[in-house]
Amino acid sequence: MKYETFTVRWPGPLDIPASVNVFRRWGDDLIDRWDGHTLVRTTRIGKETVPFAFSVVGTVEAPAVVGMVANPQHVQAVEQAIRGMFVLAPEPLAALAAVDPVIAQLETRYRGVRPVLQSDPLTALVRFISAQQVNLKWAATTRRRLAEAFGHPHVLGEHRVFSLGAERLAEAGVNGLRALQFTTRKAEYITALAVAVVAGSLDLPALEKQTDAEIIARLTMQRGIGRWTAEWFLARTLGRPCVAAGDLGVRKAIGQAYLQGRLPSEAEVRQYTAHWGDASGVAQQLLLHALGDSMK
Repeated sequence: MKYETFTVRWPGPLDIPASVNVFRRWGDDLIDRWDGHTLVRTTRIGKETVPFAFSVVGTVEAPAVVGMVANPQHVQAVEQAIRGMFVLAPEPLAALAAVDPVIAQLETRYRGVRPVLQSDPLTALVRFISAQQVNLKWAATTRRRLAEAFGHPHVLGEHRVFSLGAERLAEAGVNGLRALQFTTRKAEYITALAVAVVAGSLDLPALEKQTDAEIIARLTMQRGIGRWTAEWFLARTLGRPCVAAGDLGVRKAIGQAYLQGRLPSEAEVRQYTAHWGDASGVAQQLLLHALGDSMK
């Protein structure tokens, strides 16, 4: 079968391998698959879930990838999805680095490391719920089991990837998820989320047009989604400059960067990051990357 290929370029700096390595660091969950050279994932085009892949061909200063899809009619939409995967914020980051030596040093050390967005809101929330109060390796393991048991498989050449759908997750129910070794509460949270999406009581695509405060208020009405999870949704799904201040990993990263290793409170994290402004998403990712690097 012939596949359509195309090239996507960005202005540098952007370290694509280091940025997407988050999908391999804790294990392959079959949903976002990175082998060190090629990323395979899916995107929604209308009502269709479309698999795509890209391989890195550029450099940090001249970043580029070669994308691949099966249907030539999907090239433009997939190209847009790939182009919008990374939060760049070059001007806010430069302004922040000029006044914050911590950020300046991290951007020099990890030049071009940027947040990678999870474009599908349901998958994003399942990802965030799965990572609550467990190590990230175990979270990836349970997501892999979820994808294999209740996900939708897609094949693109030699690549195989899964997507998640609300209907199948709702049908799986709590017992189906418990069988995968999700805790009872997480099984309840994911099931309730899927049921709400299927019923239409939670319109995830509509959230994009709402303010941060409105999104947090709406998501935290859902069982199992607290403020920190809602803030991750803002930062990693919608690409908004938001800090997940209560998240333990973020607190550790702030403590390592600004407080000689002391673990700050949520309020202290908000205090120490208040000046980040529109560069918040990138700054948060740089600190988390440094934290992960220190734990190797």
